[in-house]
Amino acid sequence: MRKLYLGVIAMYLGILASHAQTKPVPVKDTTNYEARKLKIDEVNFVSAYYNQNGNNSAVTGGIGTEKLTDFANTIDLQMSRYSKSGKKHTFNFELGVDTYTSASSDKIDPNTVSSASRQDVRIYPSLNWTVSDDKTGNAFGLAGSYSREFDYQSFGAGINVTRVSKDKNTQFDFKAQVFLDKWKVILPVELRPPGYGSGSDHEDKRPVDYKPRNSFSTSFSLSQVINTRLQMALIVEPSYQHGLLATKYQRDYFTDGSVRVENLPDSRYKLPIGLRFNYFLDDHFIVRLFYRYYMDNWGIRANTAELEIPVKLTSFVSVSPFYRYNTQRGTRYFAPYGQHNPNDEFYTSDYDLSTVHSNFVGANLRLTPPGGILGSQHFTALELRAGHYMRSTGLNSNIVTLALKFK
Repeated sequence: MRKLYLGVIAMYLGILASHAQTKPVPVKDTTNYEARKLKIDEVNFVSAYYNQNGNNSAVTGGIGTEKLTDFANTIDLQMSRYSKSGKKHTFNFELGVDTYTSASSDKIDPNTVSSASRQDVRIYPSLNWTVSDDKTGNAFGLAGSYSREFDYQSFGAGINVTRVSKDKNTQFDFKAQVFLDKWKVILPVELRPPGYGSGSDHEDKRPVDYKPRNSFSTSFSLSQVINTRLQMALIVEPSYQHGLLATKYQRDYFTDGSVRVENLPDSRYKLPIGLRFNYFLDDHFIVRLFYRYYMDNWGIRANTAELEIPVKLTSFVSVSPFYRYNTQRGTRYFAPYGQHNPNDEFYTSDYDLSTVHSNFVGANLRLTPPGGILGSQHFTALELRAGHYMRSTGLNSNIVTLALKFK
């Protein structure tokens, strides 16, 4: 459940990131002294509504409703100042709040009117600090984050480095992140040991277990300007997870009629490799192509291809239709409802880890009028993005995202 809407959040936050590259020129007086007062560069607000439906809930062993809704909002405040040495210091504070409902989570304990995790709120603030050189383009940054939800909390930290060639045609980016999570181990009602609690802090004071899950990720990106029309980037993002990687309130059913909680290895290596191409046809059309290959040590292999064609209708209105296709070979630990071997050590009926293919189609509308949105010079940009997702298992979802920029 969480991995579904976190993936959605990552997608719509990409809208904000793809259009937040404008760098203000430092204010200078007649003595070439640069103003060093901290000032607000821009404020971004992103709001998204997501809903899905399907019939392969992992909570009930691969069958049952996957109905879920998520309403996510983030506000991003970017400030900057110049130091005495002329380096630009950028501070970015982001606060996100998500509210979701999940029908499948209600099946953790179907004897109750509503299980504790059927509805939840996730809060995730983060702070980033970057020091950059306007002349060279080189930069160095640090980041910290926190996230809390009903059954887990997470602390994150990161570092990023950017190096640009002298001719400004080549750029190398490196990023490293660590997330230290703690899970509340919630179990299906019929599989709880005697005296084990439901996990509801307000309604049930019986004890439950807590388990760690630590994630370490890196990203290496090499961007190159090939010519005046073509740009490309190579992206490699190896990562490693260790700890409780199974979702213990998800059931698995076996050929002998028994039922157990999901069990997966306590470590996982991931290696996505991507290629991105941007081709500028003329002043009105851009062709953006993206391909990614994914592999991990659980046996999953996936290929993703995406095409987006921004069309500039006027100097301040653009429309960007997009299409993404994904095909995935599932993990060796997956089996549908009732088909697990009782002798297996690891097992899951989570269709996110199965052999599937999917299509995602939609469009993005972007407005940047010279006089500002609604005549306000500080309200500089508005984006509206909509997409429809279709998976071979029958899962369908829709997302609508609104992004606003103020400067």
